[in-house]
Amino acid sequence: MAEVIIIGGGPAGLSAAGTLAKAGIASTLLEQRATLGGAIHRQPVGSAKPVSVSTAARHRFERLMQGIATPLVRLRVSTTFLGIDGDGCMLTESRTDGTVAALKADAVILATGAVEKIRPVPGWDLPGVSTAGGLQVMLKETSTPPKGRILLAGNGPLLIALAAQMIRAGNPPLMIVEAGNPLAHPVAAFGLLAHTTLLREATGYTLDVLRSGIPWKRGACLTGITARDDALEATILHADGRTEIVAADRIALHDGIRENDIGLPAARNNGKPIILKAGDCRQALGVFAAVADGERAGSEAASLLRGNKAALTRFERRIDRQVAAQRLLAHIFAPALPLPPLSALPDDCTLCRCEGRTVGDLKALLTVKDGLSGREVKHNGRFAMGSCQGRFCAANTAALMAALRPDVPAPTLRDLTGQRWPVRPVSIAALIGAASNETTNDHEVRS
Repeated sequence: MAEVIIIGGGPAGLSAAGTLAKAGIASTLLEQRATLGGAIHRQPVGSAKPVSVSTAARHRFERLMQGIATPLVRLRVSTTFLGIDGDGCMLTESRTDGTVAALKADAVILATGAVEKIRPVPGWDLPGVSTAGGLQVMLKETSTPPKGRILLAGNGPLLIALAAQMIRAGNPPLMIVEAGNPLAHPVAAFGLLAHTTLLREATGYTLDVLRSGIPWKRGACLTGITARDDALEATILHADGRTEIVAADRIALHDGIRENDIGLPAARNNGKPIILKAGDCRQALGVFAAVADGERAGSEAASLLRGNKAALTRFERRIDRQVAAQRLLAHIFAPALPLPPLSALPDDCTLCRCEGRTVGDLKALLTVKDGLSGREVKHNGRFAMGSCQGRFCAANTAALMAALRPDVPAPTLRDLTGQRWPVRPVSIAALIGAASNETTNDHEVRS
């Protein structure tokens, strides 16, 4: 019987597994966290209670879980995907005991979701500064928001959603600093009437924020963070040129999302195994598109395994609708003032948090005659070499290289991250101890 391995237990992965099960095809769903749901449907850990979410979001997750409630879907949580080798063998690492296992499959669906985009500013590497998504995960897993004064800053609807969830959890944020001004685009917002579920959820979150009286600084951006005494001080630039200093205990940053495809193998609809991408790791469009794209990937995998041509038009139409919705949101949240360019960052501003590499370090590398390629910057300067493998710094590093050397071809994100495995750091000892023989998914040999 055909076997499919799905990487990622978020909306796209759950949707793909459920679609395959309807087609009578078995799958093994791997998730690196201890619970399913991905970032958007993150579930509480231990005895924590679920955070308040919209009725539509709760029903969406319930439907996804019902779709995998079958023996045809086997679950493996706390399992990290390391990559696929040249022979089509997939390696995984248990986050419980650190052992590595080798798996074989007829098809692999990569549904690894998205990562947050962060614009570096001076002080963004200070203790107490995190991503807004990371803060939201903490809230959802523990049902308790971090204590103290929390400032949310950046760009995009996630800031509003997180603020509303913090309000419901009992610790409203100190302030929201939003580069755009979504309330200034009523005509564009009218277009969201074609996306009723999205509009309903967005309206609910926005009303929570407005009713709370939380300062919502629209058309403003955070330009720097300093540590003073026991607090963090954020410098905020307003559209009229004013600057404001706000003290907080914690600062969460967010500037959108991008595909979490660092190091992943390319999709292919032939060979062994078939490799497909689904959801935000293929195109970062949010939860509604992820569900539709998971169904698309599951249906395509089922058809390919049976030697049939997949009928994907209906899925593509649903995804196209979400592309249109995201374009509307991008217009509504477009920054109201020109954001400071990366080239204006001071030399001591950290660019790569994992390795502590700064803007000055990058400039020094680029003084070499004829410059350095993105790959050479990685190897010589350790940019994108840390535990995140460039997920947060590679795009900013490539963009700054292009700004500093406009006379040479601009490097791409892939120049810095490469296309290789392991996708995530793993100890050499674990790899040496991994099973070297070909295994099956039910009886693989572990180290």
